[in-house]
Amino acid sequence: MQVIIFDNAQQVAVSAAEWVAELINIKTNPVIGLATGSTPISLYQELVNKHKAGVLSFSNTTSFNLDEYLGIDETNEQSYRHFMNANLFNHVDIDKSKTFLPTCNQGQNPRDQGLAYEDKIAQAGGIDLQILGIGANGHIGFNEPTSSLASRTRIKTLTQQTLDDNSRLFSADEFQPTLAMTMGIATILDARYVLLMATGKSKAKAVKDMVTGALSAVCPASSLQLHENAIVLLDKEAASELEDQEYYLWADKQNCKINQEFGLYHNY
Repeated sequence: MQVIIFDNAQQVAVSAAEWVAELINIKTNPVIGLATGSTPISLYQELVNKHKAGVLSFSNTTSFNLDEYLGIDETNEQSYRHFMNANLFNHVDIDKSKTFLPTCNQGQNPRDQGLAYEDKIAQAGGIDLQILGIGANGHIGFNEPTSSLASRTRIKTLTQQTLDDNSRLFSADEFQPTLAMTMGIATILDARYVLLMATGKSKAKAVKDMVTGALSAVCPASSLQLHENAIVLLDKEAASELEDQEYYLWADKQNCKINQEFGLYHNY
């Protein structure tokens, strides 16, 4: 796990955008896994800025989102399709027919829909880079604590903590779903690279459990310890409970030296 610590959340977003942009520019037909929530918004703004500046095109990019609420139409402002359109897709040159979310509409078999989503990812050649956030309870996607490390795309029941954390996004008279379709942990681990962003003090305990805690379904994000190419971008607050922070800072400097020696910015 490559842990990189920055002074603030904006620096996390800028760095994440550089990782994403480099992959898109290197790959002929890049496949990106996308996330929703408050943390990636600043990343998407950075990517939009790069596109508007003429240095980044999404024209050959295919995307797969981590999750989508169950029982919400894509035109609903609370849907993750609406979120992605508003924060990224409507502002860049991506072909929306190549942007996918794990939906399950009324009358559709959830198991069949999960298998179909896995098939779409496989047909696209797999995910090159998966963007992740982390929940305060250690979830990635909507893989809540006790999710199987071998899980695939399926319906998950959201925990009360997740519902409470997300309730600020819903008005008192709005329907807040308690179920969601989500990529499984095994699906996430299949990505060639994983890039996790975490900012703020509220994520510090989950980050510590992820990076230095036991590999456990109680902290789904700890599964990233098994990934060969997991990059974790943190601000100082999110990293505040990590021990040996000086080591992570020193290791990042050594990685930069190696990349410069071989003419690379990152390790793709």
